[in-house]
Amino acid sequence: MAQQRTAIIAGNWKMNYGPKQAASFTQEIAPRLAALLSQTTSLISILCPPAISLPIVRTILEQTGSTKIELGAQNMYYEEQGAFTGEISPTMLREICSDVILGHSERRTYFAESDELINKKTLAAFKYGLRPIVCIGENLDQYEHGQTQEIIRSQMHLSLANLSAQQATELVVAYEPIWAIGTGKAATAEIAGDVIHFIRTLYQKMYGPEAAATLRILYGGSVTSANISEFMAHPDIDGALVGGASIKPDFLEIVSKSLSVIQ
Repeated sequence: MAQQRTAIIAGNWKMNYGPKQAASFTQEIAPRLAALLSQTTSLISILCPPAISLPIVRTILEQTGSTKIELGAQNMYYEEQGAFTGEISPTMLREICSDVILGHSERRTYFAESDELINKKTLAAFKYGLRPIVCIGENLDQYEHGQTQEIIRSQMHLSLANLSAQQATELVVAYEPIWAIGTGKAATAEIAGDVIHFIRTLYQKMYGPEAAATLRILYGGSVTSANISEFMAHPDIDGALVGGASIKPDFLEIVSKSLSVIQ
C-alpha cells in the first residue's frame, strides 16, 4: 500500500444481524476496534450492516468516540425521494452514514444491476455527500475464459463514468473476483494484485495520474485473518471488503493483522 493512501478494512454484513443482533455484536467489537485503530493514522474501518440496523449501530459507534470507525450502507437508490417503494435514498442515508457499497457482485447477479445503474448510484452518492465503494469483478466462467481484463475494463468505463476531478480522487473501488468467493478456489495476493494494478492503470487513463495515485482499491474475495496479511503487503492493495468474517470476532484479527503489515 502506498504511504499516502489511508487503508480501509470494511465489513459487509450482508443480510445478517437485525437491530438486536447488530447492537449486541457492535457492543462486543466496537471498543476493541476503536482501541486498535487508535494506534495508527494509516487505517480506518467501515461497518456496513443492513439498512434496518444502521441507526442502532450508529448510536453505539458514537459512544466509542472514535472517528476511525465509519458507518456504511450496503446499497441505495439514486433518486432523492419519490414513489420508489422499498428503496432508500442517498439523502436518507446521509443522515446516519458516510459511505455506501454500490455494485456488489450479489446486487449485479441476483438483482440484475447494470453498470449504467451503478453509475447513476455512484454519481448520486457523491452529489449527496456519501463516499461510494464501487465493486467490480469477474465471475468464474469469465475468469476461466481469460476475460478478466475485458470485464474489468467494461465495468470501469461504464460504472465509473463522468466523475469530476474531485470525485475521482475520493472514490473507493473494491475488486471482487467472484470466482474466489465461496467456490473453494483461492485468489492469491499475486493474482489479485495484478488485477488491482490493472485497475489502477485503467483509472489513470480515465482520470489522470493524481486520481490513480490516490484511488484506494480494496480486495474483496473471501478475506479472513489467515490470508489478510499477504493481501495487505501488496503495494497496490489498500485494504479489504470483508464478507462472512466481518460478522465474527475474526474481524478484529483481520484489522489487527492489517495494522501489523502497514505500520
